[in-house]
Amino acid sequence: MEWRGQGILLSVRRHGEHAAIVEVFTRDHGVHAGVVRGGTSRKLAPVLQPGAQLDVSWRARLQDHLGAFTVEPVKSRAAQVMGDRQALAGLNAVCGLLCFALGERDPHPELYDQSLDLFDRLGSDPAWPLAYMFWELALLEELGFGLDLESCAVTGETQELTFVSPKSGRAVSAKGAGDWADRLLPLPPALRGLFGQNAMDEVLAGLRITGHFLEVWMAPSLGNKPVPAARQRLVDVLSPG
Repeated sequence: MEWRGQGILLSVRRHGEHAAIVEVFTRDHGVHAGVVRGGTSRKLAPVLQPGAQLDVSWRARLQDHLGAFTVEPVKSRAAQVMGDRQALAGLNAVCGLLCFALGERDPHPELYDQSLDLFDRLGSDPAWPLAYMFWELALLEELGFGLDLESCAVTGETQELTFVSPKSGRAVSAKGAGDWADRLLPLPPALRGLFGQNAMDEVLAGLRITGHFLEVWMAPSLGNKPVPAARQRLVDVLSPG
């Protein structure tokens, strides 16, 4: 069994004295693990950094075996995030959530493309936190937990959508909320592509919504594993003060 392609390195852990087991997110093969022989050596250890773009070749005797990778560096993203505390936290959050949420060897080509774009923005595009917020929306959508923010769940209206139902994930208008308003989540305009003057406040408000559904919808579907702590660390780093 053998294939070759490009992928984003998500995680690395030591295996024996000199090898490493890595997880790589690829467009055609999803999140795929394998052994890199000599992965802890002075030659390869600097290459095997989370977020790195790699050219990988995977080979195993049988399809269901762990198998082994040979790797060649394509692009290191360490330099673009190491001097930026927020961008580094963003990189760790994306890597952690992809490992957490995606089944092994299950392709998600559209999410891969969006993830690749986000990784390239980290530390280089000041608007990357906004891209990250939309990436979390895409992750929920990809796994079957998409939010419906286009019209009111009660009235069908498309205007004055100010709330989200914490149970259904559907938008609710101020009129439709009625006496239930205090039981609903506030809907940040940024989640619908409407932006005000304080972009970071809107991003954080959006992440409170996506975080709710990561916790109450996605995590239970994955066996009630806790959402990776790296995600909360990102929110903390982005928060003022």
